[in-house]
Amino acid sequence: MKDRNTSYVVGITLVATLGGLLFGYDTAVISGAAKSIEAYLIKGLNLGSFAYGATISSALIGCIIGGMISGIVSLKLGRKRSLMIAAALFFLAAIGSGFPEFLFFHEGEPTMGLLYMFNFYRIIGGIGVGLASAVCPMYIGEIAPADIRGRLVSINQFAIIFGMLVVYFVNYFIAHGQSIEWINETGWRLMFLSAAIPSGIFGVLLFFVPETPRYLALTNRDGKALEILTKINGLQQAKIILKEIKTSVDAASENLFAYGKLVIVIGILLSVFQQFVGINVALYYAPSIFESMGAAKDSSMLQTVVMGLVNVIFTVIAILTVDKYGRKILLMIGSIGMAVGMFAIGGLAFMKVIGISTLVFIIIYTASFMMSWGPICWVLISEIFPNKIRGRAIAIAVAAQWAANYFISSTYPAMMEMSGGMTYSFYGVMSILSFIFVWKMVPETKGKTLEELEKLWKK
Repeated sequence: MKDRNTSYVVGITLVATLGGLLFGYDTAVISGAAKSIEAYLIKGLNLGSFAYGATISSALIGCIIGGMISGIVSLKLGRKRSLMIAAALFFLAAIGSGFPEFLFFHEGEPTMGLLYMFNFYRIIGGIGVGLASAVCPMYIGEIAPADIRGRLVSINQFAIIFGMLVVYFVNYFIAHGQSIEWINETGWRLMFLSAAIPSGIFGVLLFFVPETPRYLALTNRDGKALEILTKINGLQQAKIILKEIKTSVDAASENLFAYGKLVIVIGILLSVFQQFVGINVALYYAPSIFESMGAAKDSSMLQTVVMGLVNVIFTVIAILTVDKYGRKILLMIGSIGMAVGMFAIGGLAFMKVIGISTLVFIIIYTASFMMSWGPICWVLISEIFPNKIRGRAIAIAVAAQWAANYFISSTYPAMMEMSGGMTYSFYGVMSILSFIFVWKMVPETKGKTLEELEKLWKK
């Protein structure tokens, strides 16, 4: 459209996606520091594997809390201020996780109190991740014009994957050439502290982006909403969009089920299936998976980097195609690819076949996820819910996603002890079920305004 200020919209989006980058950064930073945490806090206190597992995954508890409170926070304080709170939590968690001894404890003297304090800071960071994971796509979805909304929200998933990739390299450069003693004493602290830099940049840049016009209209600040819509779309189109927004805001009930239960159920199932297909098992346990299949440690790390690059490439493919071909077809193609990958890996595990074929099918699986369910789940969650219930509905969907993430990640080691072939086949079955779910229940949202999508549920 000739009056659209595309560079302004893209600039706002890039600032918001820094929240996605920190989401990826904060959840993956623990991978480089895990062994040092075990040496300093777990073995130093003569604790067992349960305490180690709980400490390494404690951020996920914060993620669930952050997801749950995101609805009320984004409704009461707005989308922009919610992101500011997330940035502050990221910064605090980076400093606190790097120096959990601050004020109350002595460095080099592990105590139970220090272990609790470290977990407290990790949970604080997790709350930031949970907030950002809900509010970033919501913010972009409410700012973006309908015909490019899919691409812009998909950039958030790219930022998450890119954040993970960045922190893998940061951890590598901090640890490279250093002794185990130095890493266990100082290196792991620098890994956590490094997150303070992007957190600070994110917090500062948020002062220069606007609140979303949908939230402004929701809180009766129509003049400000029109001003931002005009800056994005031009005055003529802005007036039309504001009228549609006001109609949906004024007409809607505040009851969460005002548009029926189906839209809430679809949002929850999108979130749950995104995790039940097993992607975070592939991301969190990638080096262990490759090692269990016979790769040497150095080789397994290299294969993980290859997988990371595949993730980035296929996320870009999703960004370029989501507004052209639509959400539904890409999700269904992705489900088929994931099913092929997981059933093949399961079959190879049953036959005890280890080799390049396993790596090929893991790449097929992750590539299929990254060009479909990875970014497009977030696109749909940001756009299917009506204006009046969006904050609370997204909070429910995101909390369900983090709970499903925790369940799948925590059950993987026990499932693998029983049977690797059955474990990967289970994720293959979930991929098939995700295909049926999308085919039967998920509407196509390509090219529709958020207000037009509300009419789907009114019917």
